[in-house]
Amino acid sequence: MNVDIIINDLEKKHPGEVEYLQAVREVLESIEEVYNDNPHFEAANIIDRLIEPDRVFTFKVPWVDDEGNIQVNLGYRIQFNNAIGPYKGGLRFHPSVNLSILKFLGFEQIFKNSLTTLPMGGGKGGSDFNPKGKSDGEIMRFCQSFMLELWNYIGPETDVPAGDIGVGGREIGFLYGMYKKLKRENTGVLTGKGINWGGSLIRPEATGFGCVYFAKEMLATKGESFEGKTVAVSGFGNVAWGAVQKVNELGGKVVTLSGPDGYVYDPDGISGDKIDYMLELRASNEDIVKPYSYEYQSAEFHEGQHPWEVKVDIALPCATQNELNKEDAENLINNDCICVCEGANMPCTPEAIDLFHKNKMLFGPGKAANAGGVATSGLEMSQNTMKLHWGREEVDNRLHEIMTNIHEACLKHGITEDGYVDYVKGANIAGFLKVANSMLDQGIY
Repeated sequence: MNVDIIINDLEKKHPGEVEYLQAVREVLESIEEVYNDNPHFEAANIIDRLIEPDRVFTFKVPWVDDEGNIQVNLGYRIQFNNAIGPYKGGLRFHPSVNLSILKFLGFEQIFKNSLTTLPMGGGKGGSDFNPKGKSDGEIMRFCQSFMLELWNYIGPETDVPAGDIGVGGREIGFLYGMYKKLKRENTGVLTGKGINWGGSLIRPEATGFGCVYFAKEMLATKGESFEGKTVAVSGFGNVAWGAVQKVNELGGKVVTLSGPDGYVYDPDGISGDKIDYMLELRASNEDIVKPYSYEYQSAEFHEGQHPWEVKVDIALPCATQNELNKEDAENLINNDCICVCEGANMPCTPEAIDLFHKNKMLFGPGKAANAGGVATSGLEMSQNTMKLHWGREEVDNRLHEIMTNIHEACLKHGITEDGYVDYVKGANIAGFLKVANSMLDQGIY
């Protein structure tokens, strides 16, 4: 396998899809050695079959706003690979949504889902629709129109969408209501459902919980823990909310949150009612974090800046892709940060990751560290299938076990000759081997 040749050929077929090409390159560079050591992968042309999605659906979504005007957005669903189970991945409603971002997310989802050991393939979808500032009626009409096109291509054993940025419990409810009306059956076709109608406890917090559990395992390899550590968290949505809760539970102190407008630094720590206030911020529809500094006098707001300039022991990027760049990485290294663990999807740029590795820092990549969300979605699917509802403690314990097992898989495949653990390599190899061997078992299809 020659990675440069593969990427050049892929770029010719998909010009300008920067995020997608970045994700493919990262995986191929990590698995190159193990791939070349197994000629049966090459004989079955696994790479060419893996890097292209099985199918891509693009459709228009017409809907009527509160003034009676007809609006039109684009909808997408990427069904990437189902070698180990039905396609599984979130729906994202955000103006930035395009094919490149969704293909990058869907490609990452293949390996993330594989790492959970649950029977789930990789997929992703969404729309350039922006739910911010929209009324409940407008969001309902959009979701109903979106599902009118999508419902034929999904199902509990075919493709199981979930929430993502811009798609929470409200949106999942509207989507599921329309699916149920069209399909005339109650099934677990969407995860992230309400607790009253098939949802799983701790699902909103699960990605953040899982990220902290993975960081906890990484720290333990160095005899460290969260106890007494200061932590920088970016974002203030579900992932950040879950991460802040779990860091506090494990004895750490979170001192930052961030939004598109900048970040807040609270040296007193974000705990207690401050965590509850994150829910108010998220519900405000303003998508800014500055109001936190009005609510709490201990906090400073830094407009247009990233939280990675603050001196902390641990960094948890939980906002969006490519939010932590080379300069940010240098700041963290110079401030003696010992661990960076990705709560979001690919929040660190390749240049930042290279610096973390060169400086032998603990670095947890998103496909492993933020698998807690989809793992809990898988647990929701299990509960739906068995017509059961597990308690909060049981779900949390199962999630903790899954994240511990993912960490062990990364250790197995990521340890280098000098004893340093390359978690990126470990996660990619562990996730790839399960999918590739499953594809071999099933022949050409």
